Amino acid sequence: MEIWEAVILGIVEGITEFLPVSSTGHLTVTEKLLGLPVDDPAITAFTVVIQIGAIAAVLFYFWSDIARITVAWFRGLFRREYRDDYDYRFGWYVIAGSIPIGIVGLLGEGLITGPLRSLWFVAGALIVWSGVMIFAERAATHQRGEKELTLTDTVIIGLAQCLALIPGVSRSGATISMGLLRDLDRVTATRLSFFLSIPALTAAGLYQLPEALNGSLELTSLIVGTVVSFIVAYASVAWLLKFVARHSIVTFVWYRVILGLVLMVLLATGVISAT
Repeated sequence: MEIWEAVILGIVEGITEFLPVSSTGHLTVTEKLLGLPVDDPAITAFTVVIQIGAIAAVLFYFWSDIARITVAWFRGLFRREYRDDYDYRFGWYVIAGSIPIGIVGLLGEGLITGPLRSLWFVAGALIVWSGVMIFAERAATHQRGEKELTLTDTVIIGLAQCLALIPGVSRSGATISMGLLRDLDRVTATRLSFFLSIPALTAAGLYQLPEALNGSLELTSLIVGTVVSFIVAYASVAWLLKFVARHSIVTFVWYRVILGLVLMVLLATGVISAT
């Protein structure tokens, strides 16, 4: 992989990781357009590892919140009188909501990095999940804020996060949609999506790091892609939080559907191959 290719992939990752448009789907399409072998384990690992840059952006953006929650969690862990603190409970919510994707990701690794990398799956998931996003917005009441989150909410949203292992669904699209179906307001659902992304993407990135380092990719490309991802993702996080405060996530649906249809046409006409 050339450095300029790593830069392009870092930009794509940074822009799409937290928008409900599927970062994995976009990275797969971009890799295909760049002529990279999308079924190569090293390329798949690169796609996962540069997500660490996006997660670093979330850690940096929410640093004060994360520090406060972490302190409250450890304090409540050892002293019972602090366990009524909402931040202590929220720490457990994030942990519980992150367990499902860890289990499913490990059990389905072969499927996720193999057949599901097909652009036919990407195109289909982009279109099908768009319908779910529309339904979620229409059914949502937006009646509940962050202080009203429960363990049940985060476990259910964590289960929905597992669907994001299918390229084209979108991790943020799955979690925000389920948050809306749980009657959370958009900002609360989006913030929770960010916090659930931290353990999920960090674990995935570290798990795939040896594969990326031992593969055909140079360390320089990996570092460049990750750094670019961090810079672009930070701007994306700030923008998305402001956007969802005033706009529906259905705004992203039209882009998803058009992209999915264009991909299907290109695949059906043989302009690009599925893998």
